[in-house]
Amino acid sequence: MALLGSAIPSEVGLRLLLCPFGSNIVIRTACCTVGIGLPVYSTFKAIENRDCSEQHKWLVYWAAYGSFSLAEVFLDKFLYRCPFYYHMKFAFLVWLQLPTTNGSMMIYRRYLRPFLLRHQARLDHLLGATSNEIAKFVVTHQNEIQVLKSMIEKCATTASQIVKDIIQPGQTEGRNLNDPNNPAPNRLQIQDGSNAPQSTSSQSQDQDPEPDSDD
Repeated sequence: MALLGSAIPSEVGLRLLLCPFGSNIVIRTACCTVGIGLPVYSTFKAIENRDCSEQHKWLVYWAAYGSFSLAEVFLDKFLYRCPFYYHMKFAFLVWLQLPTTNGSMMIYRRYLRPFLLRHQARLDHLLGATSNEIAKFVVTHQNEIQVLKSMIEKCATTASQIVKDIIQPGQTEGRNLNDPNNPAPNRLQIQDGSNAPQSTSSQSQDQDPEPDSDD
């Protein structure tokens, strides 16, 4: 029974992944999990454990995955028309990470490293020129950037205050009603009638009763 119970989820998962038309959301979620979620956690563990071999492994993976994502951006109009595209992408991401295949290292050594070494000087010049232009833009528009920064900070403060008011309406309302500087009476006390203000006519009747008339 235990073996049967463990085989049922695996069979259902394989059917969902292998169904080409009915599992688009499932396969895309699987691609995101395998391609980004698990490598992020594995990179975190490699950094915290100070494992140089694991750090090198996941650095190579991120280089290969970044190159694939960059190519995917330019080829998305052609790739997304393929009905089995996400299934092939899922298999490719698994192939990049498997220790037996070590696909990320293969792509890095055969394609990525030779290409970057061949164009390294040109890329360094391009990055240097881009960084200089960004620095000039920041210096030239420093006042506008400060104004934009202050506006973003004000919007963030206002949004956080609105969220607090939505999440804690009862606490905020009770604090305002119980404030001694707030002249508004407590609504609960008004409903009970304990602190409800008396009418002027009743006060005048209590203070100035009419004298009894003499027969």
